Amino acid sequence: MPARAQQEDAQLWTQINTNVPLTDDVRVTLEQIARFSDRQDGLYQTEFGALLGVKAARGIELGFGYRKVGAHNGNTGADEDRFRQQMVGTFGPVTTRFRVDERFNPRGDEVGFRIRPLVRYNHRLGRGKTALFVSHESFFLPNSTRWGQRSGYERMRNIVGLMLPVGPRMMADIGYLNQFRPGRTGARAQMDHALNLQLTINIKGMLFPHLHD
Repeated sequence: MPARAQQEDAQLWTQINTNVPLTDDVRVTLEQIARFSDRQDGLYQTEFGALLGVKAARGIELGFGYRKVGAHNGNTGADEDRFRQQMVGTFGPVTTRFRVDERFNPRGDEVGFRIRPLVRYNHRLGRGKTALFVSHESFFLPNSTRWGQRSGYERMRNIVGLMLPVGPRMMADIGYLNQFRPGRTGARAQMDHALNLQLTINIKGMLFPHLHD
């Protein structure tokens, strides 16, 4: 019965990240995201942003960034400004990220906070850069707002896919993304099935931790 009650949607998620090193320990990542939905009549969300990354120790990077989020077509959400702070740890084939978002919504003056832990495992195929990967990310909302955010466990994202080199300075991720949002405050649960495509461009050929949004 719960499976029949949930809503399901077919989607396409695309993302382009461009890593620009400023020094050996500092980089700027420019991000462009577009997401398409069958249920929401095509393009429903865009995100444009930048992230400053600083290597704090071997395998540890701290990040500080901003994103402008736009809602389109059947998306009834408002455009948002988002700030974020994160720590990324790389331990061999395992990469972890702990991110905190601050959401600023024009429908109210309260700030919505999100806590987003992520873990990813890359299994290299052969001696090259091609690898299979799996990742999991959870979303915890520590506070509620009058403009619509509700505290609690909000969603999870799971991805399985293939990472492969496209050129000497580019890597592509192609995978299946499953996003599940449990039913809360009377709403139906939502499950999204998405083809997830990401292109990462490393200026000067320098390698950085490879993660999705």
